[in-house]
Amino acid sequence: EVRLVESGGGLVQAGGSLRLSCAASGFIYGDNIMGWFRQAPGKEREGVACISPDGMIAYTESVKGRFTISRSNGQNTVSLQIKDLKPEDTAVYYCKSDGAWDYGGGYLPGPHWGQGTLVAVSS
Repeated sequence: EVRLVESGGGLVQAGGSLRLSCAASGFIYGDNIMGWFRQAPGKEREGVACISPDGMIAYTESVKGRFTISRSNGQNTVSLQIKDLKPEDTAVYYCKSDGAWDYGGGYLPGPHWGQGTLVAVSS
């Protein structure tokens, strides 16, 4: 079973910083592209950043320069460092993996989502 557990959200003032983390288990983590998505109140879920197993990175335009995604294949974690937070960054942030292989050779069709962590930015 794929398990993704996010942490690190909270209430911060505009201009502040946060570091979100996602701990992954139950699959061969080093094979998968990992992503961060967010869903603001009343809006669709949107992709924020993703990182490949070998470290290739992509960001959505609105977060470039403020968000930094990173991963540790040894610790099975993916992180999102956020600086200069804005009220429009307020959302539930989710960690995502696509379909994954477990250690027994079975395929676990995706996508797989964590439960999310809330980031609330006050102006």
